[in-house]
Amino acid sequence: MNDDARVRRHILVVAHALRDDTVDAADRVVRALRAAGATPVLAADDRAELVAARAGFDDVAALGTDVAVEDIELAIVLGGDGTILRAAELVREGTAPVLGINMGHVGFLAEIDKDDMDEAVRRVIDRAYEVEERLALQVRVKNAQDEVIYETWALNEATVEKASRERMLEVVIEVDGRPLSSFGCDGVVVSTPTGSTAYNFSAGGPVIWPSVQAIAVIPLSAHALFARPLVVGPEHAVAIEVLERTNGIGVLWCDGRRSHDLPPGARVVVRRSRRPVRLARLHPAAFTDRLVRKFRLPVEGWRGPTAPAGRGTKDPAS
Repeated sequence: MNDDARVRRHILVVAHALRDDTVDAADRVVRALRAAGATPVLAADDRAELVAARAGFDDVAALGTDVAVEDIELAIVLGGDGTILRAAELVREGTAPVLGINMGHVGFLAEIDKDDMDEAVRRVIDRAYEVEERLALQVRVKNAQDEVIYETWALNEATVEKASRERMLEVVIEVDGRPLSSFGCDGVVVSTPTGSTAYNFSAGGPVIWPSVQAIAVIPLSAHALFARPLVVGPEHAVAIEVLERTNGIGVLWCDGRRSHDLPPGARVVVRRSRRPVRLARLHPAAFTDRLVRKFRLPVEGWRGPTAPAGRGTKDPAS
């Protein structure tokens, strides 16, 4: 970090200029940061989109050109989970936590709604937030000669899928270098607790509390007796090998953002990344409440752990 970066506070603002309210929000956040003495920073693509949408963004610093990623203190994200995943990708090589402001999208990763945007900027300036570290995945693709030919990471999930709609993948699942089972399927999802409410959930996998350190493995439409979702500890390595008898190719997708083709004989090895994803939290809330809000779960009639007057607080579990 250079001397100038030690004095100036660089805050990344991540926003797509696809909606007027997002452009308005980006303008508001940039102005608030400047008024507080901080330096707003935009990713190059975001800045180009915002400049095209409205004047006033052309003098905002650009990430990677004017400001290095390691000099970013925090990323304020205006959008839903997809935009937050993109922001996590942008700051991956640094240490900045990501703070999501929900712009109307329903998601789990955003911390607050847009109505609380001014408070969010104030809390960022005051450094009045907590940082929550989320387990991420290291993902490697190896060829038939066991050489690493592609490497990436994932916050939500790494998915091996069939590339052709009419064909089926033939795979074998491996844990810690030992084969577990082989079957034909549409694919296999390897999910983090953060991703357990995303693709994993749609595929019938378990919902895992973010505080649990675990990796879930969920076969997709598998033709096998033993093809149930698995949950393994973070110290284990999971591999999906595309068998040579597969008629066609597969494709690896990570967080729905990064992909790589998988010919027969390719192996995808997934393990816990040494570098977690850092999320900034202003109002840490019970994950149970997030589930209820996200899925509109029926909780009418719940009495709750209320205590009779003068008798103290009841054990929440009772």
